[in-house]
Amino acid sequence: MNRNEAVDKIAKVQENMQSVIIGKEDVIQRMMICMIAGGHVLLEDVPGTGKTMIAKSMAKSMDLTFQRIQFTPDLLPADITGLNIYNRAKEEFQFVPGPVMTNVLLADEINRATPRTQSALLEAMQEEQVTVDGVSRKLDVPFFVIATQNPVETAGTFPLPEAELDRFMMELGIGRLSVEEEVKMLSRYEKEDPISSLRPVLTGEELLEIRKLTDEISIHPDLLKYIASVTHATREDTGIYIGASPRSAIHLMRAAKASALINGREFVLPDDIKELIVPVLLHRILFVNRRDRSSKEDYLNSVIKQVEVPTENFRGI
Repeated sequence: MNRNEAVDKIAKVQENMQSVIIGKEDVIQRMMICMIAGGHVLLEDVPGTGKTMIAKSMAKSMDLTFQRIQFTPDLLPADITGLNIYNRAKEEFQFVPGPVMTNVLLADEINRATPRTQSALLEAMQEEQVTVDGVSRKLDVPFFVIATQNPVETAGTFPLPEAELDRFMMELGIGRLSVEEEVKMLSRYEKEDPISSLRPVLTGEELLEIRKLTDEISIHPDLLKYIASVTHATREDTGIYIGASPRSAIHLMRAAKASALINGREFVLPDDIKELIVPVLLHRILFVNRRDRSSKEDYLNSVIKQVEVPTENFRGI
């Protein structure tokens, strides 16, 4: 698959998803960037905004297997990874795979599970494997986690540890629909659920080919320094308790390369990075005094304005 074919395939997936999800083109594109860059997504928004639907439409559009886990306080790690069960007939233990053995995993309301259960996803997200009773098993490839959490209801929830948050490439909010968009949504759902008629336009094998093309996208050394300068600025600020990690810089670089590919380029531009700084760093910033999401966005936008943007001729690299 060449770059032009990849761009066309990606556009078809986005169009497919947009036939189900109304008015969220930017969210869909950023989710595609994460998928292509090999990252995971944290969706934070109130119930009923389409978080589950967007996950299902992505899996169906790429002909990928899909599993959903409803996180609750009594959920156990084995409910995610699977467990060994003794087979009396064969007189041996047999592994029963958990829902994590899939391509697209929806971890619904992930912050309702205990930290011990949440941690069951750490190895899966970072190493693409799970270890049960000392035996490691590789997950299906591609493997993509879409975790959701409700920012309003905090009773009975457990905040995600910083180590787990850092595994997510981006945090995204779905946001509200305009009146016109909501009318369009009602018209589309009037007679049937549009996801029932959704057909795949990309295969898992093709997605892996597209990921290889992303590795070939070039990025100027000055842009690498720009990424490092942005993440370093968050670590130097005295009002920040925890700044962006080195992993976040890697995620920002990979996301920028995926963005360049989606836009049909073989090189990264400063705008690819600037547009992704907020979603990539938002959930990694922890203030000395607790602040809400909008305060974090304002802070990161101020960092974007403060850090000098390179002005080289990036087309010539």
